[in-house]
Formats: sequence, C-alpha cells, structure tokens
Amino acid sequence: MSGPTPLPGPGSVVDGTGLVCVVLLIRLRDRIAERPAGSVVHVITTDPAAPLDLPAWCHLTGHTYLGTAEAHGDAVVHAVRVSADPRATCADRPWHSADSQRPEQL
Repeated sequence: MSGPTPLPGPGSVVDGTGLVCVVLLIRLRDRIAERPAGSVVHVITTDPAAPLDLPAWCHLTGHTYLGTAEAHGDAVVHAVRVSADPRATCADRPWHSADSQRPEQL
C-alpha cells in the first residue's frame, strides 16, 4: 500500500499567516500574475476558511487547486498550479469575476 502522492514543490510562496481570506486572495492573485503557467505556488494560511475558499477561488479563476501540501506550525500550506489562461477577478473583490458588474453599474 502506498501513501498519498506528494504535491509538487513551490516555485513561489505566499505567506498569508494571520490574514483573512480576502487579503490572502489579493496577495495570491498578485503573486500568480508574476508566475509562468504550470508553476506551483504554495500558500501558507491560518484562516480556517481557506480550505473552502482557495478551491472555490481556483475554480472561479481557472487555476488548479492541488490540495494541502503540509502542516506548517499552526498554519496549513496549500498548493495552487498557475493556469495558462486564467480568468480575471475584480481588483478589490478577488472572489468576483471581472466580467461581472456590480448592481449599481447595471
């Protein structure tokens, strides 16, 4: 019987220790913009919502959530693979597609 498949090592790390998810997602989005497609970014977070928010954000943007990489003290490290063709999000609302409009803009 073999153990779980190890996740790829990071090409970059976003330290979101102590950050709420919205700030973490903005930092992640900025870091991912600097990385080539296919590279892996590890995200260190203490936010208990991150195991739900990160996969959902990846689904929204087209990046690939690879799962939990390891424990890091009180934090958890998650792995994200950068997409070749990501979908943009709003500058101040990284959980909303840039294609969506605010109600006051309709």
